[in-house]
Amino acid sequence: MKIRPAISSDIPKLVEFQIAMAKETEDLHLDEKILKRGVTSVLNDKQKARYFVAEEDKKLIGCFMVTPEWSDWRSGYFIWLQSVYVCVDYRRKGVFRMMYEYLKDIVQDNLDYRGIRLYVERENQAAINTYVKMGIGDSDYQMLEWVKK
Repeated sequence: MKIRPAISSDIPKLVEFQIAMAKETEDLHLDEKILKRGVTSVLNDKQKARYFVAEEDKKLIGCFMVTPEWSDWRSGYFIWLQSVYVCVDYRRKGVFRMMYEYLKDIVQDNLDYRGIRLYVERENQAAINTYVKMGIGDSDYQMLEWVKK
């Protein structure tokens, strides 16, 4: 198994993974055309975000996206871990651990990075348990949002 940056030929699988994740975690049905445009936009502009994939025997088995957030208080970036998905058949086999360690190494090795942040759907207890086991804990902050309708 290896982790690598996503490439344009990964787009169909990234879209498939995000549709599956939204359905599974929030019973949300994503618009495939909008999602494909969003994924493609990321792969065409690394300033927006970056996708990474987990691959075994040339088969994509998981993915995650990262986005930077500048912290003036720390004069560096926090990396937001988002859009995490591992294929059902590969869960509990160390795929997420490998993806997270890959990202953590990137953050550790870059002097401009200060840490990793993520958000998780409150009812997704399986994901929360996994994150806690990896050493990702509660923040001093609560996330609030406004979403354009």
